[in-house]
Amino acid sequence: MSHKKIRKAVFPVAGLGTRFLPTTKASPKEMLPIVDKPLIQYAAEEAVAAGITELIFVTSLSKRAIEDHFDSNYELEDKLAKDGKDDLLKMVRDILPPGVSCVYVRQHRQLGLGHAVLCAKPVVGDEPFAVILADDLIDGGEKHCLQQMVEVYEQKQGSVLAIQRVKQNETEKYGIVAIADDILKSPKVTQIIEKPKPAVAPSNLAVVGRYILTPRIFSILEQTQAGAIGEIQLTDGIATLLKEEPVYAYLFKGIRYDCGSKFGYLTATIAYGMKHPEVGERFTKYLQNM
Repeated sequence: MSHKKIRKAVFPVAGLGTRFLPTTKASPKEMLPIVDKPLIQYAAEEAVAAGITELIFVTSLSKRAIEDHFDSNYELEDKLAKDGKDDLLKMVRDILPPGVSCVYVRQHRQLGLGHAVLCAKPVVGDEPFAVILADDLIDGGEKHCLQQMVEVYEQKQGSVLAIQRVKQNETEKYGIVAIADDILKSPKVTQIIEKPKPAVAPSNLAVVGRYILTPRIFSILEQTQAGAIGEIQLTDGIATLLKEEPVYAYLFKGIRYDCGSKFGYLTATIAYGMKHPEVGERFTKYLQNM
């Protein structure tokens, strides 16, 4: 097993975002703003805080806005500079710090999360790597969720899945794991099932949108058959992986907002708006007086 540092993160962003139509008809769902930053920027910042230096975006035809967001906009920067708007200029230029690069890989057909991760294989190579789903916005407080997971990986030297407890009647929405020990000890995963019915779910511990995976997952995904809906599930690949090498469950510290749903997106907007340095105090007072 590789003991290399985690320096690459894969962002599967090729989905159609149908739950947010018509907004996502012409704009990627990952560009939906939470106050004044798009979801994908929060995800990228989390990766950078965890020591990631290469951001790999698995995109599709309609996702050029993501590429443009992380690229330079010389016309805008020139206008801000001439107008003396130095704070805004710095904000635009500092979306990513020096030394962090972006790579874009096309997923030509929507064949599931496992297939999206597999598309990144030529760029990731023989290294452990992170997977971040921008839909899952996680407020980890002083330490981002992925940063917490990297620390677990460095201790355990194995794949790590971010886990949270869900209501038993919600297991059909998630990949659900069974574990070998107390969840607070970041135990080994003994079983993972994609969206089990509550009556047969092995626990209420759900995998959310953060993973650290060893490169062995690629060769497994290449051999993984598409499921009933014609997609290659990352969960199925992980189910095979844990039979060959340790996979650990990590109950992260923080609050997750499911921004793939309208309700989750609205709650995230309110939560982040209330703590925003520019408008937070005024916004909180507004909510209190409603």
